[in-house]
Amino acid sequence: MSKLDIIIFIAYLLGIVLLGSSFYRKNKSASAFTLGNNKIPYWVIALSIFATFVSSISYLALPGQAYLSNWNAFAFSLSIPFASYMAVRFFVPLYRSVNSPSAYTYLEKRFGPWAKIYVSVMYLLTQLMRTGTILFLLALMVNSLLDWNMAMIIVVTGCCVMLYSLLGGIQAVIWTDAIQSIILIIGALVCIGALFFSMPEGPGQIFSIASANQKFSLGSFSAEMTSSTFWVVLIYGIFINLQNYGIDQNYIQRYMVSGSEREAKRSALFGGLLYIPVSALFLFIGTALFAFYKTHSGLLPEATQADKVFPWFIVTQLPSGITGLLIASVFAAGMSTVSTSINSSSTVILTDYFKLSVDNKEQGKKAMRILYLSSFIFSCLGICIAIAMINVQSALEAWWKLASIFSGGMLGLFLLGFLSRKVTNKGAIAGVIAGLLVIGWISLSPILFPGTALESFSCPLHSYLAIVLGTGAIFVVGFLTGSLFPRKKNT
Repeated sequence: MSKLDIIIFIAYLLGIVLLGSSFYRKNKSASAFTLGNNKIPYWVIALSIFATFVSSISYLALPGQAYLSNWNAFAFSLSIPFASYMAVRFFVPLYRSVNSPSAYTYLEKRFGPWAKIYVSVMYLLTQLMRTGTILFLLALMVNSLLDWNMAMIIVVTGCCVMLYSLLGGIQAVIWTDAIQSIILIIGALVCIGALFFSMPEGPGQIFSIASANQKFSLGSFSAEMTSSTFWVVLIYGIFINLQNYGIDQNYIQRYMVSGSEREAKRSALFGGLLYIPVSALFLFIGTALFAFYKTHSGLLPEATQADKVFPWFIVTQLPSGITGLLIASVFAAGMSTVSTSINSSSTVILTDYFKLSVDNKEQGKKAMRILYLSSFIFSCLGICIAIAMINVQSALEAWWKLASIFSGGMLGLFLLGFLSRKVTNKGAIAGVIAGLLVIGWISLSPILFPGTALESFSCPLHSYLAIVLGTGAIFVVGFLTGSLFPRKKNT
């Protein structure tokens, strides 16, 4: 990277911190910290929801997958309209009626405190590991480009995001999300333009090479459940996006930030649907990279991993200045995700564990101290996890398997309470236990059982189906148990 690229990158980082911190004067109450006083425009919230969908992982992983194989991952995006409709039709009205900044107040009202504590703990653990993973990946990218110390990059990046998230609250998070989402879209468009004009025979050569190598394929349409066919990815996407829209604090809090239910519905709809064309842009970048290096043999080092092809192109093929913009756009995706996790997690801690209302002015100073302290502690833990990952990189895949267990249990419990009014606490507990066993078997048995006496019990299904079958098990077992042990009528 040239000095100009480094200057652009550092200027972007400082600019985002200053922009987010500028909301400090508007962030004097718990309501402002968690809900932004309900004065944020719906289109800004929509961009924030979109930015929550996109992380630096998807910014690099989608082009990498399209480069390596095809557009099979686009089936995930095609599931979003269904989840968006469910959000507009059911989830937004539900949470607006509960009128709590925490997504898990509903589960407490439905099944009692144990349900809220279980789901909120799973959420906090998932967000901690997500924060650590993204900080680690961002540092890994900068380290490979500039050879800066990994731990130093993690600490500086983590502290920058923590600073504006802590000072500016949800207003800083959402407004910086909106700015960063625009930057990452511009970055993707600039990269596509550069690829178009880099082909020896013009842009059409990208499509001819890609078509000849079936790079636009959406994957197999067979009914098998052991590989990532179109149907497996589509069904997986439906359940993951139902989880996002239905139980993820990052999304639910944005429903509550909106000034009205109508604006919340518009934000949820447009924020989700925007991801569809943008994910297509990312996938097209991977396809174009395949065509580019097919016609420019020798420019890509042998044995380059698929998810490193895009960063390599950014650094070696783009003009000075544009490279800095693209690196900033990758950082934009990561920073928006981390800032969202910090604010949402501190909101959950205040509401679900200290049981303080954000509207209680008498306890306003105590609530703000809790929000500041929890944001600080959460950020420090995320930084520590990221630093620990420097030497324990093999733990990443195993963790995401565990994360699917947590998320599957969360979604199943929510759907059980939302779709069946007859289910009691006994049914909910039985359903969660059954669902976790199913999800654990699908996710972990291929890792733990090979080469042991239990190898024959290893699950043959694709791991994407863990959340699908686990959620189904929670609902079926919970519903049947609730039917056997119905709620006692008052006499």
